Amino acid sequence: MENRAREDQPTRQRVVRSILVEGPSTAAALAERLDLTPAAVRRHLDQLVEEGAVVAGEPRTPVRRGRGRPAKVFSLTETGRDGFDQAYDDLAAQALRFLAETGGDDAVRAFAERRVAFVEERFGQVEQEHPELSPAQVLARIFTEEGYAAAVRELPIGEQLCQQHCPVAHVAHEFPQLCEAETAAISRVLDTHVQRLATIAHGDGVCTTCIPETSGAPRAGSTSISTSRNHPHPTTKETVTS
Repeated sequence: MENRAREDQPTRQRVVRSILVEGPSTAAALAERLDLTPAAVRRHLDQLVEEGAVVAGEPRTPVRRGRGRPAKVFSLTETGRDGFDQAYDDLAAQALRFLAETGGDDAVRAFAERRVAFVEERFGQVEQEHPELSPAQVLARIFTEEGYAAAVRELPIGEQLCQQHCPVAHVAHEFPQLCEAETAAISRVLDTHVQRLATIAHGDGVCTTCIPETSGAPRAGSTSISTSRNHPHPTTKETVTS
């Protein structure tokens, strides 16, 4: 039994990472994505649910599997996210508390702005190197390289920047200035107002930012990958940027 558990661990980690990168998913979607049998995926999901790393819920848009009830959608819990580069959370939170006590809110806000400076520093270069990408896709590439597992979804009213992972989610729960600075940086590089619809820091499964069509519409000749991946927000097409 112990040997079986050790052998299962790499596959179970693939399941967790797939949910992290692609967002809340059904067992059928995971099986297809990872080239596993549905039975094998369900076995791993059952174990992950028991460990508290994954939670099963109802999809916002019902995913049918023939007759019967809609398929369950599996999402990562905070415990499930803990395994992804968040070991520094306690130290970071302590440092920001000290900064708030000694310098006040202005000091915390200045730190948050300094932290997301990479958005404005890199946007022009990435945009020039990849003229086939829309501005939103440029942002997705930049955020992905910073560990956010970002992608762009096309909507009738524009585009939606989706960040499936947030490296500072636990700290941002206590210090929302981190999220606010990130949103402001996105708005500045796009030169338009953007709206943050959801954040991992406040319990949502994904961080989403709505980008108006005037700034986020794909440019002529841009390339995109249409998928049918499950996601907690209804969309028509997803553009994966990596």
